[in-house]
Amino acid sequence: MTDLATLLEVGGPVAALGGGAAYTRAKRPGVYWSTVGLPISTARLLSSYSSVMEACGLTVAPSRLRVLAVKATTRREIRPIPPRRGIIRPTSTGLRLRLRLAPGQEPADVAASAERLRHAWGVHAVYVTTVKPGVVELRLVGFDVLRRVRMPRKVDGGFLKVPVALREDATPFVRDYRSVPHQLTLGATLSGKSMYLRHLVAGLAPQPVALVGIDCKRGVELSPFAARLSALATDPEQAAELLPVLVKEMEDRYDLIKARQGIAPDAPDEEITSDIWGLPEHERPVPIVLFVDEVAELFLVATRKDEDRRDEMVTQLIRLAQLGRAAGIYLEVCGQRFGAELGKGATMLRAQLTGRVCHRVNDEASAKMALGDIAPEAVSAACAIAPERPGLAVAGDTSGGWSRIRTPYLSLGEAAEICRESAHLVPDLPALKRFRPDAPVRPVETVTAPVLQPRPVTG
Repeated sequence: MTDLATLLEVGGPVAALGGGAAYTRAKRPGVYWSTVGLPISTARLLSSYSSVMEACGLTVAPSRLRVLAVKATTRREIRPIPPRRGIIRPTSTGLRLRLRLAPGQEPADVAASAERLRHAWGVHAVYVTTVKPGVVELRLVGFDVLRRVRMPRKVDGGFLKVPVALREDATPFVRDYRSVPHQLTLGATLSGKSMYLRHLVAGLAPQPVALVGIDCKRGVELSPFAARLSALATDPEQAAELLPVLVKEMEDRYDLIKARQGIAPDAPDEEITSDIWGLPEHERPVPIVLFVDEVAELFLVATRKDEDRRDEMVTQLIRLAQLGRAAGIYLEVCGQRFGAELGKGATMLRAQLTGRVCHRVNDEASAKMALGDIAPEAVSAACAIAPERPGLAVAGDTSGGWSRIRTPYLSLGEAAEICRESAHLVPDLPALKRFRPDAPVRPVETVTAPVLQPRPVTG
């Protein structure tokens, strides 16, 4: 009986602690990492750093002076020298430390050993970035941050910058329209493309920009944000009327730039190298962000008349993509399918879209159309996205870099509420007034006063 009581006293708390740790690791990985994973991984790193670096081939032979000094002062074995390790900085999702490479090493050597370092130190992933010549930073991620996305509390945002998703290395993915003016976003049904678009609209709504939408699904995606939109086209016919107005607005802005800089009025637009950001603030026109949802609907035709209209719209979109950046007009082109078979101008339009985001798609050709020309190795990563993870995508740009990202959940009601609260920020653009959607007016709740029953006056 005494042994049983001792077993219960000792084994009970141990079993409860182990079960609690297992539950926390599965349901609250951030809490588990902060309490259990971080101390264990730090101890592994400190105790095995030199041996792991040697096993990964990241060491160099010591100099002759060091060999002579060791032989003269001690009888220790002369071992290869690993990269000098900096201070370990813990984070809520992992660890960060800097390495000063030894002479003859390059960052690619460390990046090639990232998978070995991951297993040696018991973390989820290891990412290598170059800080400056001779110095790299290791970002150790303790758990799968894309399984349950939680954006960092502090994100370096700003004007025309929207933190829209989380990267697989636990850093925020910020959509910066100043550095990446135009973007192509692809995704099949229920892939999370609409959630990505929802975050962009909600992030831009509180900023002093004009939001314009072309939603050929009869407006079901962008109509909830009508209170914040300066213009909305819900079918190809309306889009054919809206796009020439945007092109004319772009040309007027070029005339404003030319007049300010003293350039001759007949100078071609292609020779202008400045933009609206060089204008004084009181003369600077408001930036315009154009959202095009289901871009394939603009390419599809049924009759000869539709084909002429399609060619005109595609030409105007290409002009906006080629010349819109300097005029402060930015494109966000979205769709389920985008390929050369859509017709003339599709490939040329894609070439002007610097940013690329590819969610789960139904065919490999769409992934190749989005990422094949900038990062061929990212195509296989986009095709491997599982349907069970909506919002997961592969983001890249024309520099060749790419990474996996995932958008956190944002309900349609919350995004629409943000747009309603920012409705007073809709800029005054006379050319777009006739395209302004009718925003639903929120009913005003009136409080009825209680009815007082008359009392007879008694003497």
